[in-house]
Amino acid sequence: MPAVGGEVVAEADCLDGVLGFELLELGSDHVVGRFPIEDRVRQRFGLVHGGAYAALAEMLATEATVKAVHPDAAMGISNDTSFLRGARGKWITARGRARHRGRTLWVWELDHTDDEARLCAVSRVTIAVRPQRVGDP
Repeated sequence: MPAVGGEVVAEADCLDGVLGFELLELGSDHVVGRFPIEDRVRQRFGLVHGGAYAALAEMLATEATVKAVHPDAAMGISNDTSFLRGARGKWITARGRARHRGRTLWVWELDHTDDEARLCAVSRVTIAVRPQRVGDP
């Protein structure tokens, strides 16, 4: 078993790759991404699983924060995602904006919409920013 932390996982093998997440726009204060509505992201009753929305929100908030603070590290510490309605169409698209950009914490808000531009879920993700330590990858 590999040591926990520090190893790099191929994108196709990590959760983001398995669920089919795509990063579409990446700015210092905004981010856009999506995933296809397929069986791998549905729960047993056919609805998009809430965990897929939450995972997309955290991935997008983390990637956007990393872009701005690199070489410092950024990692999610809080994720509050509310599910509003079932999705229609082929894609869930999340659009996020930075609400707070501090020295050690960033807060992001993300709206998840379906192909009909209906709001299906909303997320608020808090990202911790920590200095890169000597020896970290």
